[in-house]
Amino acid sequence: MKEIKQFDVIILGGGLAGIYTALNIDASLHVGIFVKDALARGSSNLAQGGIAAEVNWDETKIEEHYEDTLRAGAYVNNPQATRIMVEEASKNIKKLIEIGVHFDTNEDGSLIMTLEGGHRSRRILHAGGDDTGAHMMHDLRSILNQHQNIDIYEDEMAIEILHNDNKALGVIVINQQNEEVYVLANKIVLATGGIGGIYKKSTNEKIACGDGIAMAYRAGVTIKNMEFVQFHPTGFYVEDQIGKTFLISEAVRGEGGILRNIEGVRFMEKYDKERMELAPRDVVSQAIHREMFDTWSDHVYLDITHKSKEFLMNRFPTIYQYCLEHGIDISKEYIPVSPVEHFLCGGIDTDVSGHTSMQNLYAIGECANTGVHGANRLASNSLLECIVFGGRVAEEINQEKDTFGKINVVLPDLTFTHKKFNFKDIRVEIRDVMSKYGFIVRKEEDLLLAKKLLTKHYHNLKKINVFSRYYYETLNMVTVALIIIEQALERKESIGCHFRLS
Repeated sequence: MKEIKQFDVIILGGGLAGIYTALNIDASLHVGIFVKDALARGSSNLAQGGIAAEVNWDETKIEEHYEDTLRAGAYVNNPQATRIMVEEASKNIKKLIEIGVHFDTNEDGSLIMTLEGGHRSRRILHAGGDDTGAHMMHDLRSILNQHQNIDIYEDEMAIEILHNDNKALGVIVINQQNEEVYVLANKIVLATGGIGGIYKKSTNEKIACGDGIAMAYRAGVTIKNMEFVQFHPTGFYVEDQIGKTFLISEAVRGEGGILRNIEGVRFMEKYDKERMELAPRDVVSQAIHREMFDTWSDHVYLDITHKSKEFLMNRFPTIYQYCLEHGIDISKEYIPVSPVEHFLCGGIDTDVSGHTSMQNLYAIGECANTGVHGANRLASNSLLECIVFGGRVAEEINQEKDTFGKINVVLPDLTFTHKKFNFKDIRVEIRDVMSKYGFIVRKEEDLLLAKKLLTKHYHNLKKINVFSRYYYETLNMVTVALIIIEQALERKESIGCHFRLS
C-alpha cells in the first residue's frame, strides 16, 4: 500500500525563502518542509555580502534602490515586482530582527551598512562580517524548531508534482528509506534554489540541480528568462578546481577592492569608466573574461592591500582566513579570482504574490522568476527577494486557510525501475557542455551543438524511470540545462548577463 501524508501546506526547500515563508504561515496550519539534503546545506548558508534594504523610510533612497535594480537588470525587470521588493524591504527586515535574526551593528546599536557593486548608497546589512547567510540561517533554524505546527523532513526529495486540471495537489517524495511517499497539500511552495550543479564551477553546492524548475516544467508550468544566468566576477581561483568555488564577496570591491589583470594593470576603466569596480556583475564578469582572453590567462587579481590588516580581519574574517589557509595574506598580496556560475535570474514564472501558472502552486527564491532581477541581479537583492516574496506567499496562504480541506486524488499508477544505473558520465558531460557553450560568452553554433548533445542525454534518460535521487537529479540537470540553451537561442540580442557574439 502506498504511503500517503497530508498537510495544509508543503514547502520544498529549506533555505531562506522556504523557512521565512514557513515562519509567516498561520500557526493553525500544518506545514511540512521537505529538503532533499541536510537543512544546513544550500546557497542561503553561503551568502557572504548581505541583504540590500533601505531600512528607514526615505522615498529618495527607496527610489534610488529601485532605479539601481532596474539599471543592473538592463530594464527588463518587472517594474511592479521591483517596486514591491524595495518598498516592502523595511518591514521584512524589521520582522527578521523581531523574531531573532541578528545583524552587525555599530557601538550605538545602529545597523552597519556597506556598499556593493551597482548600488549608489550604503544599504547592505550584513552579519558576521562577511558570513551573512550562515549567521541568518543559524538564527532562523533555531526559531523554526520552536514552531510546533512545522514538521521538517531532511534527506527526502520531491521528484514529481501531482496535479489535475492545472491544479497542484501534492508531490511524490523519495524518503530516507528510498520509498515512494505521496504528500498531499492544499498549497505547495517551491523554494528549491538554483542551478549551479549543472556547471563545472559554481559558488553553489553541487546539490543545486534546478530540481523545482525541472519538476514544474514536467508539470507544464511556465518557465521564463532562463538564459539569464549570472556569473559572479570574483570566485577564488584555484588551478584545475572543479565544484563549489569559494566566493570573494562583492563587498570587497565595495570597500575599495581594485581589479588588476595578470600583468598587475587595473582595467575596469576601459569597460565602465563611471562605476569602475562597482559596476554590476554582468559588466564586471564580461570585462574579466575579455582581460583573461587578451592576456592569455585564466584569472585576474583583486587588490585590497591598501586596507589595513586589522580592518580586513574585522570586516572580512571568513575571506581573510580562507585566503590565509591558501597561502595568501590579503593585506599584502593580491587575491586570484575568475568568474564562476553564481545565480539564476529567471525560473518558474510568478506574479507578485508568488502564484505560478498552476493553481495552488507557488514559487519563491532563486527557482522563481519574480521579474525583480531582469537580465542581471543587483548585488544582495537575492536574500531580499526571498523575504519579501516569501512573506507575500505566506500572506496569500493565510487568507485562504478557511477553504482548506482533505485532498481527494486518484494516485497515478507509476512504474519505476530500481536498477542502480551509473549516471556519472552524463553529469560530467552536462557540466562540460554548459561550461563551454552556456558560459559568459555565447555563440549560436555553440548553443546549437550544446542543444544536440544535451537532447541526446535527455531522451536517453526519459526512456527509463529509475526510482532514485541520483536519477532524478541527473534528469533535472539535463532538463534545466536544455531550457537554458533553448531560451538562450531564442534571445538573439546581448543583454545583461546573456552575452552573444553571434
